[in-house]
Amino acid sequence: MTQTPVTGPSTQDPPQRLLSGKTRVLASAFAGTTIEWYDFYLYGTAAALIFNVQFFPSDSELGSRLASFATLAVGFFARPLGGIVAGHLGDRVGRKALLVVSLLSMGTASTLIGLVPNFDAIGWWAAVSLVVLRIVQGLSAGAEWGGSALLSVEHAPARKRGLFGSFTQIGSAAGMLLATSSFFVVQNLMSDDAFEAFGWRIPFLASALLVALGLWIRLGVSDAPEFQELKDSGQVAKAPLREVLTAHPRVLLVTIGLRLAQNSVFYLITVYMLSYLAENRSDSTSGVTAVMIASAVGLVTGPAWGWASDRVGRKPVTIFGLIGIAVFGWFFFAFLDAGPLGLLPLVVILGMNLAHDAVYGPQAAWFAEQFPIEVRYSGVNMGYQLGTVIGGGIMPMVAALLYVAGGHSPWLICGYLTLLCVLSLIAAIGAIDPARALARTTD
Repeated sequence: MTQTPVTGPSTQDPPQRLLSGKTRVLASAFAGTTIEWYDFYLYGTAAALIFNVQFFPSDSELGSRLASFATLAVGFFARPLGGIVAGHLGDRVGRKALLVVSLLSMGTASTLIGLVPNFDAIGWWAAVSLVVLRIVQGLSAGAEWGGSALLSVEHAPARKRGLFGSFTQIGSAAGMLLATSSFFVVQNLMSDDAFEAFGWRIPFLASALLVALGLWIRLGVSDAPEFQELKDSGQVAKAPLREVLTAHPRVLLVTIGLRLAQNSVFYLITVYMLSYLAENRSDSTSGVTAVMIASAVGLVTGPAWGWASDRVGRKPVTIFGLIGIAVFGWFFFAFLDAGPLGLLPLVVILGMNLAHDAVYGPQAAWFAEQFPIEVRYSGVNMGYQLGTVIGGGIMPMVAALLYVAGGHSPWLICGYLTLLCVLSLIAAIGAIDPARALARTTD
């Protein structure tokens, strides 16, 4: 398979303009994905804490929880479709245009979620409205990550792709930090009754202000010279998705596999842990606090792991992270069952920032390096979003079912996570690693 390298900006541009352009690109990648993931993760937090009661009341607590997590999964199932459409248009039209559309659609859907009446007000129409808006969120998220990742990586110098790409990745940590901290603040400023009645809506309504800020930053960014040259030459792929499926199936499977374990442990920690602690330890705040702290730490560890992958290669850094995730899963649930919750932030940092971020930090650059430029948006989006559905989207629901199947013990959840780590490890071994070869030439 012929690979087209991901190149940086033209060296003929004026240095001052280059610096300004790079800064704007990194700010766009960070701010745009932060806002997108703030909106997307708000739903996950609300699904764990409030939606089961407000929108899916039933005689069975498990049934309400599963219904709430099922609507969370709906957004993930919509992401591949959003990725397919965005990938096709992004490979033919450009990255920037799709990123503007995705930001607008995500912000609109999130704001409307904050306005949807609950089950007591309009019955099952409340659940239907929630599902429709969650689908819009999924379509938007499917378009966002690939475009933002490519915009940052394609503007990067060859030896700094991991670092540049990590600014897209830490948008996830920043979005989670904003989402969890907004719920944390609202929960602590209001009584439980006020929070359940209307307080949970405030973080969703705040999305409108954040989207306005993100658009201001993102509209000032242009596509990378590498893509502009391809577009000007008239050599853009006519059917990029078909070309990915027919000419690059192995690479597509590799990118799907690389997402499985990383995304699964993320949603175990940030979503399922919240309901697990509420059910088993009668604690609905310690998990949110721990995730908030780890998200803040991720603003540093994400770029650090991206930088490390530029120095030693994506493969060794990722393999380290996958082994860490496999070990962490068993320790994590043992701690949740009996450990002192005052130490929970430290435990979550070990899982999120030491293990998870080692896989996630270099991911934007590594995915981009797998595909030639003419099908890169389609390939990156398809691999990322399908891996997300299989790995993360269904994880809270699967974990809830495995917990019951395991006799109200988490051992089946831990075993499932370990299996996903093995599959991701196979994918990591099979992926090409241009950064490692580049690092060796500088030794």
